[in-house]
Amino acid sequence: MLIDTPYKRDAAVEYARRWALSRNPLYYDFENIGGDCTNFACQCLLAGAGVMNYTPVTGWYYRTANDRTASWTGVEFLYDFLTSNSGPGPYASEVPRSRALPGDIVQLGSSDGHFYHSPVLTAVSPSFAVCAHTYDALDRPLDSYVYGRIRFLHIEGVRKEG
Repeated sequence: MLIDTPYKRDAAVEYARRWALSRNPLYYDFENIGGDCTNFACQCLLAGAGVMNYTPVTGWYYRTANDRTASWTGVEFLYDFLTSNSGPGPYASEVPRSRALPGDIVQLGSSDGHFYHSPVLTAVSPSFAVCAHTYDALDRPLDSYVYGRIRFLHIEGVRKEG
């Protein structure tokens, strides 16, 4: 039986700020093989969620660089997991900017709809700031990025076995 639990936004933001400019040695650094932004975003999500989803192929987990789901390192796969997850782990809704909170995921894309970057929102006031990997950023103003499209994934909660 799954129970709904709160997402610990403060823990996700604290993790993001702690590791924004360095690498947690528990995780492989994918920077030179496609980018590390979604891997980093997932580490932050895990810090706030405390549980992975070990469903093969469509779940959300990381054991090693070679034993992980596509949602752990792929921008679109993370979106698909978070917005459709009905099992264990975090789940999200795409929301307008006005509903985004620290600990949520921001995804940046080109005007043709290809999303390519997953920073973690660390502040919304007085302005939006993010932490990210690949192009490492610590509380970088969101407005300093150049992108064609943007979407905000608001983490609604976390489901755990109970």
